Amino acid sequence: MCAGRGERVTTFLRLLQYVHAYRARLILALVCSVGVAGFQAVYAWLVQPLMDGILIQQDQYWFNILPLIILGVALLKASFGYGQAYLMSYVGNWIVADIRHQLFLQIVRLPVKYHDTNASGRLVARVLNDVNEMANAIPSIMKDLFQQGLTFLALLGVVFYQNWKLATVMLFIIPASALVIVRIGKRLRKLSTRGQESMGDMANVLKETFAGVRLVKSYGGEESEAQRFDVTNRAYRTASQKAAQVSALSSPLMEIIGLCGTVVIIWYGGHLISIGAMTPGGFSSFFAAMFMAYAPIRRLSGANQAIQRALAASKRVFDVLDLETEFDRDAGKAELPLIRKSLEFRHITFFYPGSEQPAVRKFSLTIPVGEVVALVGSSGSGKSTLVSLVPRFYRPSEGMILIDGRDVREASRASLRRQIGIVSQETVLFDDTIRHNIAYGRPTASDEEVIEAARLAFAWEFIERLPNQLNTRVGEDGVKLSGGQRQRLAIARAILRNPPLLILDEATSALDSESEKLVQAALKNLMTAQRTTLVIAHRLSTVQHADRIVVLEHGSLIEVGSHSQLLEKGGVYTRLYHTQFEHFGIESLEPNRV
Repeated sequence: MCAGRGERVTTFLRLLQYVHAYRARLILALVCSVGVAGFQAVYAWLVQPLMDGILIQQDQYWFNILPLIILGVALLKASFGYGQAYLMSYVGNWIVADIRHQLFLQIVRLPVKYHDTNASGRLVARVLNDVNEMANAIPSIMKDLFQQGLTFLALLGVVFYQNWKLATVMLFIIPASALVIVRIGKRLRKLSTRGQESMGDMANVLKETFAGVRLVKSYGGEESEAQRFDVTNRAYRTASQKAAQVSALSSPLMEIIGLCGTVVIIWYGGHLISIGAMTPGGFSSFFAAMFMAYAPIRRLSGANQAIQRALAASKRVFDVLDLETEFDRDAGKAELPLIRKSLEFRHITFFYPGSEQPAVRKFSLTIPVGEVVALVGSSGSGKSTLVSLVPRFYRPSEGMILIDGRDVREASRASLRRQIGIVSQETVLFDDTIRHNIAYGRPTASDEEVIEAARLAFAWEFIERLPNQLNTRVGEDGVKLSGGQRQRLAIARAILRNPPLLILDEATSALDSESEKLVQAALKNLMTAQRTTLVIAHRLSTVQHADRIVVLEHGSLIEVGSHSQLLEKGGVYTRLYHTQFEHFGIESLEPNRV
C-alpha cells in the first residue's frame, strides 16, 4: 500500500517537473487564481450587507454603493478568470506537446528488439491515447488545484470570519468528503489503467486490419476481423462503463454528505440567531460562503478523478521513457572510421529471445572491401538474421563483427549505420513526396542530387511524367506506385546516401520480369568496385556473378565459393540450384548481376 502510494507521489512529482520550463506563465496564472479566489470570497461577504443593510435596515448608503461594488467585483473576477484559464491551458498544452515529442523520440530510439516484442498499434496508443489522457487532465489539474484550492481557502476564511463555531461544525464534513474522494480515485485509477490497455489492443487490431485490407478482402475475412475488433472494443467499453459508473457515484455521495452537514448548520445557525449571537445577514453570508465552498470541493473531487487517470497514463508513459535507448548505450563511444579494408564476422552465434536453437551458429567470414558476397540457403537458414547483425539491430549472443579489425560494438551505432545502405524486398516509403523519400538519408541534398540519384536508379523516367514530379506524394507505403517503381525509389535513396556497405535483402524477388530488369539495371549502378555488398536471394539466377556465394543451412556456414566452384563440389548449393532449375532451361535464365 505504502509502496503504491509512494510510486503515485513520485509519478505526480515527475509530471510536475515538466512545469519548470513554463514557470513564469504559471506564476502569472497563480496570481490570477488568487484574484479569482479572493473576489469569489468577496461575493460571499457581500451577502451580509445585502441582507442586513438593504433588506432589513434599508440603509440608503448600501442601496447606492452595493450595486457598484458588485459590478466592479464581477469585472475584476472575470478578468482574472480569463487570464488564469488562458495561462493554465497554455502551460498544460505545451507540457503535453513536450511529453508527446519526448515519448515519440524515445520509442524510435529504442532497440529493434523492443519493437519486435511490442505491437506498433500499442505503441501508437501510448503516444496518442495515453498522452491524450494526460492532455485532458494536466490543464484541469493545474487549474483546479490552484483555482479551487485557493477559492476554498478564501471562502473558508469568510466562514470563520462570520462565526467560528458554525465553521467548526462545517469542518466535520470535509474529512467525510475527502474519504469519498480518495476511495473513488483509487478505483478510477485501476479502471483507467485497464481501459488504456484495452485501447492499445484495439488500436493494434485497427492498424493490422487497415494495413492488410487487401489480404482481408482477398480471403473474405471482414467478419472475422470485425469479431476480433469487437473483442477489444467490448473490453474497452466495459472498462469505460465501470469508470463512468464509479465517477457518477461520487456526485450523489458528496451531495448526501453535504446535505447532512447543512441540516445541522441550519439548526445550529437558527439557534444562534434566536439568542442574538448572530445576525440574519451574517448567517446568510456564512451560508452563502459554505455553499460556494462546496463547489470547490466537488471540483477538487473531479480533479482527483482526472489526476488518477493522468497518473495511470503517466505511469505507462514513464515506463517507456525510463527504458534504455540505443543512444544511452552508445554514450561516450567513438565514431567508427570509414571502412577501408574488410568486414569480418568472427564466430557469430545468435539466439532469438525464447528460442533454444540458434538462428546463426559459429559463423565466421572475412569480406574484403569491394567484394560482392551472396548469402543463399533455404528459408530459416539465418540469412536475414546475419545481415541484421551488421547494423547492430541485434546483438550477437557470441562472437563479434569487426570493421577493419575493430569491434563495431566499440563505436556508436549512428556512425556504423551511416556507412550502411539497405534495400529490402519490403520497400518502406513514407506518405510524403518522392523527394522526401529519396533524400531520407540525406535531407540536405539538392534537387539536382536527388534527380541524379533517381536517374541512376532508372526512376526518373516515371517521376518526370508525374504532374508534380519530385513533389508528388506517394501515399501510405507508396500505394500510388507500382512495386517496381517503389523498389527503384528505394535504390535511389541508397544511391544518394552513397554508403560503403550495401545490403540487398531479396531486392527483386517480388517483382515481375519487366520490373526486375529495370531494378537489376539500377542495382548495377548502385554496386561499384569500392562498395562492399551483401546479397540475399532465393533465386540463384540473381547471384551467379557474385564474387563469392555463401551457403547457409540451419544457421551454419556450409559452403563458400564462386558459382562454378560450388557446382563442381556437388554439395548443398548444387542441390539448391538443380531444385530451382530442373524444370527450366538454364540458358533461358541467363543471370544478371544483382
